[in-house]
Amino acid sequence: MVRPYAVTGGRTAPRVKFAMEALVSSATSEHRDLSLLSPEFQAIIQLCRQVRSVAEVSALLRVPLGVVRVLIADMASEGLIRVHQPQLDAGKPDLNLLERVLSGLRRL
Repeated sequence: MVRPYAVTGGRTAPRVKFAMEALVSSATSEHRDLSLLSPEFQAIIQLCRQVRSVAEVSALLRVPLGVVRVLIADMASEGLIRVHQPQLDAGKPDLNLLERVLSGLRRL
């Protein structure tokens, strides 16, 4: 077992801020060789072949949310994944997005 601070290089905050309900999808093709990436990056890419929320990725990997946010921000900056931020209309979250997140959490 690797300590979370070792996975993130000691960083506790992501380079880019995003909400835990932000949706994440893989930006890599299924045929790309992922063997050069860290095991954490590989696992996130595999999970995000289906669109998932940041919270779902954290829960499915059993990794703290803060660690997953740092990893996802790093991966997004490298073009490995896409982060889809929720659009807030007058300060209210998108109801459709919240329903999808709730549905995903119930499946866990």
